[in-house]
Parts: sequence; C-alpha cells; structure tokens
Amino acid sequence: MEWPDEVSEVNMKPPKRLRIVPSAAETALEGQEKRQGAVDVSIIMPVYNASCWLDECLQAILDQDFTGTMELSVFDDASTDDSRKVVETWRERLEGRDISLVFSGHNSDQPRGVGYAKNKAVAQSCGKYLCFQDADDIMLPQRVRLQYEASVLHSSSLIGCKVRRLPEGSTQRYTRWINTITQDQLLTQVYTSHGPTVIMPTWFCSRDWFSTVGWFSEESKSLRQGGLVIRVDHCLVVYRYHEKATTHSVKEETIWNLRVGFLQERVISQWESFTIWNAGKQGRKLYRCLNATNQKKVKAFCDVDKNKIKKGFYTYEDSKERPKPKIPVLHYKDASPPFIICVKLDMTAGVLEENLNSLQMKEGIDFFHFN
Repeated sequence: MEWPDEVSEVNMKPPKRLRIVPSAAETALEGQEKRQGAVDVSIIMPVYNASCWLDECLQAILDQDFTGTMELSVFDDASTDDSRKVVETWRERLEGRDISLVFSGHNSDQPRGVGYAKNKAVAQSCGKYLCFQDADDIMLPQRVRLQYEASVLHSSSLIGCKVRRLPEGSTQRYTRWINTITQDQLLTQVYTSHGPTVIMPTWFCSRDWFSTVGWFSEESKSLRQGGLVIRVDHCLVVYRYHEKATTHSVKEETIWNLRVGFLQERVISQWESFTIWNAGKQGRKLYRCLNATNQKKVKAFCDVDKNKIKKGFYTYEDSKERPKPKIPVLHYKDASPPFIICVKLDMTAGVLEENLNSLQMKEGIDFFHFN
C-alpha cells in the first residue's frame, strides 16, 4: 500500500467508528477543539518496523478490562516492513471491541524519530487521558483501568507502573530498580543513569497535563515543569528487550549531557556548595561537565580509596584558571553534605548503602544519586 509523504487516513470509505485525522490545513488548535473529550483514553502508539510484535501487542489492547471508552492512535514512522498492513488487519477486531482506530503515517526516506511519531499520534487523538504504548511491548489486561483510576486521582502527575522484562532475566539490575524504588525515590533518583524513574513504556497521564508540560523532543520536560510522578505498584507492562529497541539508538553522551543539565537546573542551582562522592573517573567527569559557577560550588570530593585520599586533592588540568583549581579529596566520614553520589547503585554488595545509612542523611535533601 502506497501512502503520500504525510497521510491522514488510508481508507477512503471509513467504517462507522472511524474518525478522519484532520488535514494539514487545519491548525492543531482547531483539531484539538473538534476532538477534545470524545473518548476516555487514547492509546498512543508510534510504529516503526514492528510487524513481528504487533499481533501480540494489539491482542493485549483488545484484552483490556477497562469499561470506559478507548481509541488506538497509531502513527507509522516510515516503516519499510508490513507494519501498516498488520495494523489494518486488526481494524475490524478493534472496532468490534468498540475501540476506534486512528491510523496515519508518512513515507519519507528516513524515520523522523520516536518523539516525532508520538507527537503525531497524540495530536490526532482525542482522549481525555493518554496511555503510551510501545509497539514491541505488551500491556497486561488491567493496565488501562488501574492507571486511569490513578490518573483521575492525580491529574497533574505522570503515572507509571511495575514491569516484567522479556526475555526473563534480561537487564536484571535495571528491572529491579524500576520495580523497587520508593515513591519518594521516583523524584530523587531521576538523575541516575537508569532514569527516568517512571520509564516511557509505562507512561499514562491526562491530556491537560501533557499539554502543560510540553511535547516530546530529545529530552522529556515532564519534571522540568514541576510535574509529579507516581507508580501503580502492579506489573502492568511486559517490557521487551531486543537489539532494535529505540533505547539503543540514543547516544550515551547525549543522555549524560541531559542528565547533567537537569541536575544543575533542579538541584545544584539550589545549593551554595556541595561534595561529589567519588574521586574517580565518574566523579571527575561530572565535575568537568558542570558550568563554571557550579564547579566553584564543589568544596570537595570524597571517597573510600586510600590512595585517592592520600593524594589529597584533584587538579583540574583543563581549567583556564591560573592557578588551576585543586579540589580536596576526603574520606567520606570527613566530608560534609549535601552530596552528589557518583557511585553505581547495587554494585558494591551493599557497602555504599551502608555507608550512606551510617551518616543518617535523607535522600533528596542531603544527597542525590547521579550514577
């Protein structure tokens, strides 16, 4: 099936429940005004070469026990496989379950990215609430119902859930972290390399909240705008791990830079001074990536390594200042909070966690995890 570069709907004579996606001539505001409030929940699903997973994904949508009204909004980001054909084969079954299908895409030479596709899927949808679904994942039957109930109670929050990894046992540390961090840590540990704490495949929120915090770009604006995050403590998504996942397409350095910027904006800007916990590679890298104002706030590094402590200081050799900055290196018991912890969680057989507990500090006030 050939589509124009950007299409609104492939079926010229749509079934009864099919809504035509607004044409390019309609403004986004006009389209939103026409569609707002038509259904309770829009399932937002970007698609790119996902044909091998779509049957399982779409069957799971059919199996939802939610009794409100739903639609599935799909935007195909220039797939080269038969993803579009597979989605079309599910139209009758979806509509038989009273789930309307809004389906569009483009035929450009290259995909424009998952953020672009999600924005398009949101723009063409009409639900009061948005349930984000990756085409390679599987939602469990109670997902929409439980997250909808949580979102109604917390309309200014991003709602997540626990997950199960497929294949079983993949990314064990990451999966354990997703499922076991506390409600408070959903905010305090958002700066870690694992972040965001409410992972994208589990996102659910009100349309009003999404419109307030902004649309997708390379970085999420959810917490920058003061939004809260909440996790439904049930496993509601089977989160598939495979080499073609979009997660792998984001460069590590891009993620690092976004995290550093977020940390400086939301945490370090509020402090007069602080200590970096880890005088090794990761701690020094964080220091070098801070802006000049925040570098001057670093009063010390701290560590448990006797050799680093014995040396006494870290010299920032690349600094243009003369003399070059020399930052003291102390034992953690001799250092003072607040701390930015640049030691990986769950990698020291509990030693890091014991050391932090011994200082009787509060996470989110006296320290934040960065790695």
